[in-house]
Amino acid sequence: MKHRYEALLVLSTQGREDTLKEVIDRLESEFQQEGAQIEQVQKMDKRPFSYVAGPLNAGYYVNFVFNAEPQSIAKLRSKFKLDPEVYRQTYQRVELKKEKPAKKMAKAK
Repeated sequence: MKHRYEALLVLSTQGREDTLKEVIDRLESEFQQEGAQIEQVQKMDKRPFSYVAGPLNAGYYVNFVFNAEPQSIAKLRSKFKLDPEVYRQTYQRVELKKEKPAKKMAKAK
């Protein structure tokens, strides 16, 4: 059963800002190779890190919203861990929001 997920990837673009579109297209195709159906790709621009915990002080943030099988998340995580252009990655399952019934108002006397 497929679930809806969000993947936030931080890309290392040191000196390669001109090839950013090709990198995002390649990552999108790797999601599709694992059976994910991409709904949306949000390019959130380059942002500095709040604290520097490695060799980079900024990264290009890209958010992927997609539907996939739960076991494909582990495959994507291990695949992107080996990718030199993916600096950080986080995945979160997005639950479908259920609408709550409207509250009944008390009658005025």
